[in-house]
Amino acid sequence: MTTALITGSTAGIGAAFARRLAADGHNLVLVARDTKRLREQATELHDRHGIEAEVLTADLAEDKGIEAVADRLADRKNPVDLLVNNAGFGNKGRYLDVPMADELRMLKVHCEAVLRLTSAATEAMRERGRGGVVNVASVAAFVPRGTYGASKAWVVQFTQGAARDLAGSGVRLMALCPGFVRTEFHERAGMGTDNIPGWMWLDADKLVATALHDLARGKTLSIPDPRYKALMGAAKLVPRGMLGAVSSRTGRKYGPQ
Repeated sequence: MTTALITGSTAGIGAAFARRLAADGHNLVLVARDTKRLREQATELHDRHGIEAEVLTADLAEDKGIEAVADRLADRKNPVDLLVNNAGFGNKGRYLDVPMADELRMLKVHCEAVLRLTSAATEAMRERGRGGVVNVASVAAFVPRGTYGASKAWVVQFTQGAARDLAGSGVRLMALCPGFVRTEFHERAGMGTDNIPGWMWLDADKLVATALHDLARGKTLSIPDPRYKALMGAAKLVPRGMLGAVSSRTGRKYGPQ
């Protein structure tokens, strides 16, 4: 039986990955900051699907947390076959309105943790000749809109570059770029969502099903919905300067209030 490690597993997209992978018979390593929620999640998934669910409490904004997860990924005796780097958050406010400490914390989670955990996982996977990594980014990676989008653009570029370097090794890497998903993400960031049109919202479980299908097909980039694929395709046709202006206005209309 294979094992998947999921960061940010207790809510949103991470929880949807945990449900789907447990239902498919994978053992799990569940990673988040809240030990109580992790244990409740592990018990529920074990009881429902008969899989083993290991709990690992870690804050990926801290070196100690990153090191703990990296050590688990590097464990050759209890190998991890699939890593889902899902942990992340957004800061409310425009550039220079957000405290620098909060910006650096976001970069630590979105960039440094993703780099270090992907490296730990893929080194062990390459030795075995098999394995997979899903790095959760965002469609915000493709538009010039704030430091959140910039961090997610790094995730996309890093993942696709690493995938090319590891081609032929048996290790697959994919950047997952969803749009708006109904999770705790916006609430935790203090962002209002009432002004976001209903058609822009995605279902987390359907998103995960599409993502896993795309990973199995060997894709290095997954935009798991036709609506957002069309939007991103249209964005490529718009000059960057104009796109920045449109993105800024759209962010004010459909973003945090």
